[in-house]
Amino acid sequence: MSEAVTKHVEEGTLNIGALHEGFVLDHIKAGMAQTIYRYLHLGRLDCQVAIIKNATSHKMGRKDIIKVECPIDYLDFDVLGFIDDNITVDVIKDNKVIEKKKLTLPHRVVNVIKCKNPRCITSIEHGLDQIFELTDPENKTYRCKYCETKWDGTFMHWVAYK
Repeated sequence: MSEAVTKHVEEGTLNIGALHEGFVLDHIKAGMAQTIYRYLHLGRLDCQVAIIKNATSHKMGRKDIIKVECPIDYLDFDVLGFIDDNITVDVIKDNKVIEKKKLTLPHRVVNVIKCKNPRCITSIEHGLDQIFELTDPENKTYRCKYCETKWDGTFMHWVAYK
């Protein structure tokens, strides 16, 4: 390890280079960065992506951070808000934060989660979009548009990303 890297590791910090243009996803619950990476399709982008896991946070104890060097146009705010509406998005331009965006729960998510009801039309018609609507914002409850089955909040019912 280089002397500079050793010093940062010993001090408990890690220095990742600044972004010229892109965005930083901050205040991600520890352990959720890989899920966000998958569902935002960040692996398909031809740009730099840095995932920082288990960073020290005064508010959260531990958190994940994702830094992406590409225009924010590639970011799906609905998917991100659905995963965790407490994430903050820092928009970077010319190495400076020009905007901080606060996420909200989307009213509808399409092809993000899958209905687990075997009698739902989406189980029979395989080309049909999986659509869930927010029915109780306070409890973050989503229900299938077709059969009104409540999403149970587990990640095993996520739609495999395309």
